[in-house]
Amino acid sequence: MKHLKNPLLSISIGIILAFTLVVFFATEATYESIESASIWVRNYFGFFYLYLGLGCVLFLLAIAFSPFGKIKLGKKNSTPEHSLWAWTSMLYSAGMGSGILLRAVQEPVFMQQHPPYKSDLAPEILALEFTFYQWGFTAWAFYGLFAMVVGYALFVKKKKVRVSATIENTISNSVARKGIDIMTIITTIFGLIAAISLGTTQINGGLNHVFDSHLGITTTLLLAVLISAIAFYSAWQGVNKGIKIISKVNILITTLLLVFVFLMSDISGILVAFGTATLNYLIDFIPMSLAYGNYDPGMTFLTDWTFYYWAFWLAWAPFTGIFIARISKGRTLRQLLLGVLIIPSIGTFFWFSVFGTSAFELIEVWGTYNNEFGNVFSSIFVFFKNYPLATLLNFTTIFLLISFLVTSIDSAVFVLSMFTDHGKKNPNKQHRLIWAVFILMATMALILLGNAKPDIDVLTAIQKLLIITSLPFALFMVYMAGAFVWEISNKKK
Repeated sequence: MKHLKNPLLSISIGIILAFTLVVFFATEATYESIESASIWVRNYFGFFYLYLGLGCVLFLLAIAFSPFGKIKLGKKNSTPEHSLWAWTSMLYSAGMGSGILLRAVQEPVFMQQHPPYKSDLAPEILALEFTFYQWGFTAWAFYGLFAMVVGYALFVKKKKVRVSATIENTISNSVARKGIDIMTIITTIFGLIAAISLGTTQINGGLNHVFDSHLGITTTLLLAVLISAIAFYSAWQGVNKGIKIISKVNILITTLLLVFVFLMSDISGILVAFGTATLNYLIDFIPMSLAYGNYDPGMTFLTDWTFYYWAFWLAWAPFTGIFIARISKGRTLRQLLLGVLIIPSIGTFFWFSVFGTSAFELIEVWGTYNNEFGNVFSSIFVFFKNYPLATLLNFTTIFLLISFLVTSIDSAVFVLSMFTDHGKKNPNKQHRLIWAVFILMATMALILLGNAKPDIDVLTAIQKLLIITSLPFALFMVYMAGAFVWEISNKKK
């Protein structure tokens, strides 16, 4: 009963429960409402997402290279709480995870077959460059902004782990602050259940491919239950015993998978493509971020890809950023921001270069392309058919999909529990159980929503939903960044 007296917990769960029930009992009507609302947001705020993304990257670079970059998250003589390897493993597992497996082959090939805009670059290089753009600095800037602001409030100002703590000096109304925390929780949950829905659907697709079966929505729902249960156990164990260990295992196995494909493919071709696409990405980053002139792929393309990605990264920013802040004690803002922007981006660029370039070569060898990599949920499994040890690679991928989802869920459960348990750094385990259960319920609702009509899938439903739910948070991030600058500028020496 005591949890019912916690307004942050009870109101947030009430909203999620209401959404879940509406989807269960009015699935098609809910989808149609979401579709209408997403069109409105796209028409009036689509380009705002682009400008916000570029603004975040430039803002973080300005902070990192300014005197403010020397500010340490903790005492002046403190050292980083986690090694660079452990820190990178945890932030990457929480921040990207299963997404790089979902899109490893499908996205670069789609961009090669359907170039976003006319360019003098080879289609393969443009495809990699645009993929880098959607997975690179901007995504990590959304996370990094949150990590910086919350880390400063947590370790420098000694405030509780709540988003409202970052704007206490500018918003004194307690109801408004609670509203901000609830908005953050709801945004986090929608981003998380989107990832679980996509991940479990891909695992289902992988199982169907490996065993030549026809497993359907029931299997996807059972996978969601299994993964949520494992994630809850990891969150129950805490950061050092659960999350940290699984994250290290994830990155190690992912690296081995990457190295295997790299060594079995055209090594020199991959390296040339990686270097060329990265250089062009750096040169074209600003006009691409503004969709300016020749770099404008058009509203339809932006809606299907970039707006959706920016909404996804924004939805993940609260829990990923706060989790990164939680594990960054002892680092300076400069170390945090440059580490978050550069290290995972370079790793992601190389990942897509290896899988994308190898897929391009397969298509060239085939002579014709009949959309073999067109299904986002099975493309990587189709890809592995062309390599030795294909069965082992497929099962390794399925294992990684499960374990990456586990690390995303357990870190989110931990962060949500910190929010609702009065901002404690080590929240009550009952809160972790509550959030694990309600996240699972909401995930099952979204999977059902994705199957509401025969002509839609989970990805379509998520694209439309996230563009809506991320908007209030995107607007708030502008205010949060301004409040942070005001606070550090007026900090007493």
